Amino acid sequence: MPTLHIRNIPDALHARIQQLAEAEHCSLSSEVISLLDHAVTERENRLRQRQVLNRIRARRAKPGKKSPSTLDMLREDRGR
Repeated sequence: MPTLHIRNIPDALHARIQQLAEAEHCSLSSEVISLLDHAVTERENRLRQRQVLNRIRARRAKPGKKSPSTLDMLREDRGR
């Protein structure tokens, strides 16, 4: 299993992670792994959502230059 070393962690962040680990009754290393896993999963989900939204935007119908405005279409519909 690979090893990851992180330097220059702010004291306040280290203390917060240590408190979380103690609350979960686990080691600091396992808590960091859990936090990293959660953060990576969230980032991947956001990326996937962004890709889906971009595909939806690309499929949107774009009105042509000669298309009537929505206001004109509403007026025509109300006139019926």
